[in-house]
Amino acid sequence: MAKNIMIQGTMSGAGKSLLVAGLCRIFKQDGYQVAPFKSQNMALNSFITREGLEMGRAQVVQAQAAGIEPSVRMNPILLKPLSDVGSQVIVNGEVRGNMSARDYFAYKKSLLPDIRKAYDSLAAENDIIVIEGAGSPAEINLKENDIVNMGMAKLVDAPVLLVGDIDRGGVFAQLVGTVTLLEPQERARVKGLVINKFRGDKTILDPGIEQLKTLCEIPVVGVTPYLNIDIEDEDSLSERLTNHEKKGILDVAVIRLPHISNFTDFLMLEHEAHISLRYVDRPSRLGTPDLIILPGTKNTMDDLGWLRTSGMEAVMKKAHESGSILFGICGGYQMLGSRLSDPEHVEAGGELAGLGYLPMQTVFTKEKTRTRVRGKVVPICGALAGLSGCAIEGYEIHMGETAAKTHPFTELTDETHAIKKTDGAASETVYGTYVHGFFDSEGVTGALACALAKRRGITLEQTAGQSLAAYREEQFELLAASLREHLDMEYIYQLIGKK
Repeated sequence: MAKNIMIQGTMSGAGKSLLVAGLCRIFKQDGYQVAPFKSQNMALNSFITREGLEMGRAQVVQAQAAGIEPSVRMNPILLKPLSDVGSQVIVNGEVRGNMSARDYFAYKKSLLPDIRKAYDSLAAENDIIVIEGAGSPAEINLKENDIVNMGMAKLVDAPVLLVGDIDRGGVFAQLVGTVTLLEPQERARVKGLVINKFRGDKTILDPGIEQLKTLCEIPVVGVTPYLNIDIEDEDSLSERLTNHEKKGILDVAVIRLPHISNFTDFLMLEHEAHISLRYVDRPSRLGTPDLIILPGTKNTMDDLGWLRTSGMEAVMKKAHESGSILFGICGGYQMLGSRLSDPEHVEAGGELAGLGYLPMQTVFTKEKTRTRVRGKVVPICGALAGLSGCAIEGYEIHMGETAAKTHPFTELTDETHAIKKTDGAASETVYGTYVHGFFDSEGVTGALACALAKRRGITLEQTAGQSLAAYREEQFELLAASLREHLDMEYIYQLIGKK
């Protein structure tokens, strides 16, 4: 069975996911077969495995860092928030149902056999498992029946590194307070402290580190710097959503819906030299961009209502009439139609008029579509005709079926090539698709940029873009090099009984 180590944090956003990815890459570089594991993840960014199962995107990225195919065993429980007090519960990649926070709290202990089975299966195939916790282990109101922090560490007898975020301030209080609130047997599992996201001269920090060692009686394993590493991160904690830096001549605006999901769909647009990508959550900030994207959402009808009450629908209409192209993905694609119906109360129930840009209707059903797909953009006309013929690859993950009475956007097959179908809809200036990852395929963002520029009467200088896979590899290597420099890897290897 594999050796293990667990990364826990003093809070959400302390940097656990990135440290797990970095350790996975280091262990891979050192010749070990390694896999990530997080028993329970709460996220709206999800992914579909080759088996058609759904898992958290963070563990997918960590698997890529480890150089292995993502498996739902790495994230046996995924919670997708539907509201402030409820989530869709996904177990072993399949929907178990919608539960309130209180109901799930009472239910979660029954999932321990699923967690144990998934972990043991991975442990039988790997040398090292790097486990990620969630939030903080010192949430004293949630410690009963814990399955993701110290409860998980106890279940698999894992040593713990506790990570604090100095960038937010108060890192010494974070670490000392967390350790103090742990039970003695939990505290004994914490074998090292990590101060993360440090900027500046470390020598100024040294007196505090000495006091920290004395107060906690736990060694400080490293002080890791604030890294400008471009690796996918989690949901609303992502700085991407608040980045307004302009770098290209083409303006692309993504509507920041309240329940936005899978905003990782737009990573390649961020990397396209000619495009400035921004996320917009206020009508006053929209303007008249070249392209407006309605992204995926976990609650399509609720977010459609928000578009109306916030005034975003009205400014989108004005921008479209002034020349902005509209593009919808998944839930955003559904919104572009004429009507949405929810007879089975998958979301809020009832019916709602869509934005009315495409002649199509969506009916929500309890069965979730989960499949990996590949194909190409069919010959289309209008503003984005330049995308015609582009090869694409991605995945579908949605509740509901859409009947469109217009020209399709893509033709697709599933992973086995057994199912062939058309997808999406295309008109002169409005386009939509169910395919997440549409922009990830090589050549798509360049073709999009050329189409947008042509509409503006601009000729772009073509650049040889780096593939997403190559770019990720470069970032993983940079992350691993930095962690090797700033973490006591010899001590970490001693903890896990390797080397």
